[in-house]
Parts: sequence; C-alpha cells; structure tokens
Amino acid sequence: MGLMRLMRLLRPLVVVALLLQARAAAAQGAPPRDRWFGVDKVKHFFASAFVQSLAYGTIRATGASHSSSLAGASAVTAVVDVGKEIRDRRSYGLFSTRDLVWDAAGAGTATLMLRRTVR
Repeated sequence: MGLMRLMRLLRPLVVVALLLQARAAAAQGAPPRDRWFGVDKVKHFFASAFVQSLAYGTIRATGASHSSSLAGASAVTAVVDVGKEIRDRRSYGLFSTRDLVWDAAGAGTATLMLRRTVR
C-alpha cells in the first residue's frame, strides 16, 4: 500500500515537468533541435533500463514482493529520469520529452525482462 501512495505522490511531479517544458518552449520560441533518433536516445534507453534493474534488485533484496519491487523500481526510475530532464533544462535550456519517451522505453523493456525473473 505504501508504494501505491508513493506513485500517487509522484504524479504531480510529472505534471509539473510537462508544464515546465511547455513554458520553456513558449518562452524560447523555436526549441533547440531534438531528434527522435541518435546516440543520446540510445544512452537514455540503456541508462533507464539499468536504473530500473538496479532499483528492482535493491528493493527485492529488502524482502519486498516481486510486484511491489517492480512498482517501486518504476517510481525510482521515473524520478531519476524526470530529475535528469529538469537538470538538463536548467543547464542546457532543453527539457526533452523525447528523451523521456526513450527513458520509458528502456524502463519498460527492463520491466518486461524482470517479470520473468520471479523465484
């Protein structure tokens, strides 16, 4: 039950991140070039898969159930990914929703693989 509450608490963070991105795009006029494919997107995919796997293993090692560990790992990965984009916005002026899509794809792929690891 605690993980579900955590996930509900994280929802506003995602909404705020999307609003910041929209505000930044309106203030800057033409956004910097952000392509759907490239080396950066591959890095996002594999970094998120790694964070998802590491978080799952760490939570599972504490004795949490398989499903709770998957949910907790997803929450941790979402916080890390959105936090990185907020940092990128402050440092480089770009909050990339395309990066977040690749992050979600990496985390989702790791989750699909982890679903098969129940012992």
